[in-house]
Amino acid sequence: MKRIFVVSVLIGITLIAVNCKKTEVNKQVHSKKEQATVLVDQTLQPIVEDLVMIFEDRYPVKINLEVRPDAQVISSLANDYKKMAILPRDLTSDEIKFFDAKKMHPKMTPFAKDAIALITQKSSQDTLISMQQIVALMQGKAVGHFKGLVFDNPNSSTARQLCALAGLTKMPEKGVFSFNTPNEVFNYVAHNTGMVGVVGINFIFEPSNEIQDNLNQINVLRVKGSKNTEYYYPSQDNIASGKYPLARDLFIANCQGNTSFGIRFSNFITSDVGQRIILKSGLVPAIFPTRKIQIRKTITNPSK
Repeated sequence: MKRIFVVSVLIGITLIAVNCKKTEVNKQVHSKKEQATVLVDQTLQPIVEDLVMIFEDRYPVKINLEVRPDAQVISSLANDYKKMAILPRDLTSDEIKFFDAKKMHPKMTPFAKDAIALITQKSSQDTLISMQQIVALMQGKAVGHFKGLVFDNPNSSTARQLCALAGLTKMPEKGVFSFNTPNEVFNYVAHNTGMVGVVGINFIFEPSNEIQDNLNQINVLRVKGSKNTEYYYPSQDNIASGKYPLARDLFIANCQGNTSFGIRFSNFITSDVGQRIILKSGLVPAIFPTRKIQIRKTITNPSK
């Protein structure tokens, strides 16, 4: 009996030692992973998180995402050439001059298209809006049942784009409101009639749990462009065909040059795998993944 007890104790000690050794090995493997930082415009957070998850599963890299509004992404990128950024637009001429003055030349690689979506409370009588009405709302004017616009952040890319459309250099003080996150926009619009939320379409295609709770209480508006006669929903097809007027191109801004991580991550996003992830997310890939079709002269019956 004593011998059985001693053997059991020895086996237990051995198992503990093996588990401790495995834990130590795992720590060492984790510590050997290359560390990298990627700046992300907050309207693109869901799709970038999907891409990073698959990339980290394939390569020994730990990517730290810094999710920020558009303006902060650009300023942070300018202060640290080791970083990369995911942006919903190309650099402006002023930004290019700024980077050139610092002898930094970010390589801008288009990888997808997404869109700005406009949302209202489910009970709203209006499900259609024109670009002219959007401009009027940006100028602080009430339009029909629409009382005003709500942005995720005053420095976000969505606010920047609509300000440019309305010919404004800054956010107006009347009729336009902003929070800090897309989640807050969905929650506010779901519980306030007449308000139009301005969000990245990716948050509707891939909503967080908090947003999911409010999705059944909102409508996504159809939008008519200045040159269109019809109103279009921000679907994958309408974004790809250019019918939806608030579509936009997404870019990878790489300041790392030919360093291993910068090239690998950029190549992964634009690869067949990366583009399939984008397609599955509801966005439009820059390069549509191909499908190989094999034509056979005979059909094999597996039952024979």
